[in-house]
Amino acid sequence: MEKVLFKGNEAIAEAAICAGCRLFFGYPITPSTEVVEYLAWHMPKSGGTVLQAEDEIASINMCCGAAYTGARVMTASSGPGISLKQEGLSHAAANELPMVIVDISRAGPGLGGLGPSQADYFQATKGGGHGDYRLIVLAPAKVQEMYDYTMEAFDLADRHRNPVMILAEGFLGQMMEPIELKARPGTVLPVKDWIVDGCRNRSRRRLTSYGLSNETTEAACLHLEEKYNRIRAAEQRWEDFYSEDADYIIAAFGTCARIAKSAVLLARQQGIKLGLVRPITLWPFPEKAFTRLTQQLKGVLTVELSAGQMVEDVRLALASSCVPVAFYGRQGGMLPTEEELLRQVIQTFQPAPGKGV
Repeated sequence: MEKVLFKGNEAIAEAAICAGCRLFFGYPITPSTEVVEYLAWHMPKSGGTVLQAEDEIASINMCCGAAYTGARVMTASSGPGISLKQEGLSHAAANELPMVIVDISRAGPGLGGLGPSQADYFQATKGGGHGDYRLIVLAPAKVQEMYDYTMEAFDLADRHRNPVMILAEGFLGQMMEPIELKARPGTVLPVKDWIVDGCRNRSRRRLTSYGLSNETTEAACLHLEEKYNRIRAAEQRWEDFYSEDADYIIAAFGTCARIAKSAVLLARQQGIKLGLVRPITLWPFPEKAFTRLTQQLKGVLTVELSAGQMVEDVRLALASSCVPVAFYGRQGGMLPTEEELLRQVIQTFQPAPGKGV
């Protein structure tokens, strides 16, 4: 199949069009701006509409309005913009509105810097808005996956009637790689028999997250929790890299996982049994990827572009085992090298001098 050279942000935008998304509402912010730029140029050719809202709050609420009618809709932003969208995301999750949200994260906290960062992990996976809710969160590690996962995100959103986030660093958004523009895989999705698009001789439908009694509100919350449990059971995804016989594992996602693969190959050249587990779904977090390895592992080093956020989920996954979990991170837009990661593995697990780990 012919390959084309795409920037990560452009791959997301093209995938959205291929997935049948015809509505995009957003507000530009670096390093995600190419998403809206590409869509503004190409989506109208497919009969779609791109609107630059007055701000991020308006754009997420426009997405909610479109999702109520059953349309496939997407928004994109970066960390500070995603923060402003949190109330709308809470509303979308409470009303089970399928939509795709793209977070091309930048260094923080606050306005931060434009360098790559994974400091939006908590905001994406722990429900940054109010109330108990979850987003399905996918973490690509290359431009091809920016394309593939975006198409899949729309199907996941419709299948589970839930917002889905693509979380990637600015490094991946700005990177250019050759990719295959694959056709959207055929899949059977639930009929949208809940949308509000005019009664047309059917009974009235009503979507609201506001319960007039505690009993009603609790029933709605329990319904959501049951759905989240089904998603936890069905959608945990990860990638293994030399983990089958590994004594030590690096846990990393996104750009860090790319660097970690080089560290694993470097370690193997030195006779060190190092492997990688790359979570692809950050929520639901793939606990199974770690628990199945507890009998062989002597240690896990979680590597992130933050002060340490995913490491909490890795520790929870291994809480019932004796496997030690350590953390190494870079912040402010800085990236580690493969030599740096291998050195951290060796130093962290304190090998005998001259005998490797």
